[in-house]
Amino acid sequence: MNTTGLSDNNLIALIDCNSFYVSCERVFNPALEGKPIAILSNNDGCIVSRSNEIKALNIPMGAPGFKYEALIRKHGGTLLSSNYTLYADMSNRVMETIAKFAPEIEIYSIDEAFLVLNGFRIRNLTDYGMKIKKTIQKWTGIPVSVGISRTKTLAKVANHMAKRIKGFNGVCCLQEDERIDEALRRTPVGEVWGIGRQYDKFLRQNQIQNALQLRDADEKFIDHYMTSMGHKTVLELKGYSCIDIDQAPMVKKKSIVTSKSFGKQVSSYREIEEAVSTYITRAAEKLRIQHCVAGHLMVFLNTNRFKEGPQYNSSASTSLFPPTAYTPDLIHQAKELLSDVFLPGFDYKKAGVMLSDIIAEEDVPLSIIETNYLDDKRVTLMKAVDKINRRTGQDTLFFASCGTQKEWDMKRAKLSPKYTTRWSDLPKIK
Repeated sequence: MNTTGLSDNNLIALIDCNSFYVSCERVFNPALEGKPIAILSNNDGCIVSRSNEIKALNIPMGAPGFKYEALIRKHGGTLLSSNYTLYADMSNRVMETIAKFAPEIEIYSIDEAFLVLNGFRIRNLTDYGMKIKKTIQKWTGIPVSVGISRTKTLAKVANHMAKRIKGFNGVCCLQEDERIDEALRRTPVGEVWGIGRQYDKFLRQNQIQNALQLRDADEKFIDHYMTSMGHKTVLELKGYSCIDIDQAPMVKKKSIVTSKSFGKQVSSYREIEEAVSTYITRAAEKLRIQHCVAGHLMVFLNTNRFKEGPQYNSSASTSLFPPTAYTPDLIHQAKELLSDVFLPGFDYKKAGVMLSDIIAEEDVPLSIIETNYLDDKRVTLMKAVDKINRRTGQDTLFFASCGTQKEWDMKRAKLSPKYTTRWSDLPKIK
């Protein structure tokens, strides 16, 4: 297995928030501490985050909330709707705190980040990991686990150990060969980062049950049966760092899709028009955040395929020239596409929009036929709207076609307050 040019002398830390959505809720509602708490997906459907108390009740991830609500309440717990605005803001606070501990950081997901600790070798890394953990807890209220080792994949293994073995107190540092071997022996192969369900099944059929056996597997077997990503996983388990730290995690998206299931069956054209206008508004905001414009727009509309009765699914699209991120123009185009795909007489469950052919603002081609929105007052208007909404809360300024009542919006009957992003929801001291 070729290791040319690969380093086996790195130190990587993975900081992972514990039951992140649940932890966010507990920061502002301490009465939830120690109780079984589960967070539900859109429209209060399936469980997407579980406290340890929920896990102890053997309630699986992805289970329908209604199925286990009685059991959870019996044990003094509760179900909550997903409060994505709160979680995103708390994530930003956690990541800003993590970034103070090392110059190189990769934000891997809403609740995980990698740090490069190569310049920290003279430190006791377990103590440094504990300092990271305690600082994040003190500054944000969010509990985290810290795993430190030679590669990203080994840091993931260390983080699993930190979470599951109480003796580590939330921080596990795997540097010595003996400790790494023991950790890999304890790690089922299916829990190795990058090993999916099908690979897990295949490897077990070939007597590879844990991460240590995968690391030490015959190279001819790995070369023949594993993909390039699988090869990298094995090399990382051997201690060779070949999955780079992404120092620019905000990669510009090639397409932006905004789509949600309605909170109820919707047959009214007006309500669907409001939903599509709202989704366009969200997509355009994301487009402007990454300083891009879109050259293509698609609108789609679906009925509920899980219910009996007539079904209808359709979409329509159009090119945008010149490419734009101006919300009023995008709403106008989306409403025209919606009128093409909408058929009366159906109960619709979902609508959505997709912006594609995305390019950077500085790459927009010149046109003598149409004035680009970047060259006139429209761009100034969008900057002003975005600035006000960032400062005072989403949809402080909104377009009339998005509606005011939004009875079609997804069901979130158990939603907690937006403690950090809405003035009226700020916690009050009694």
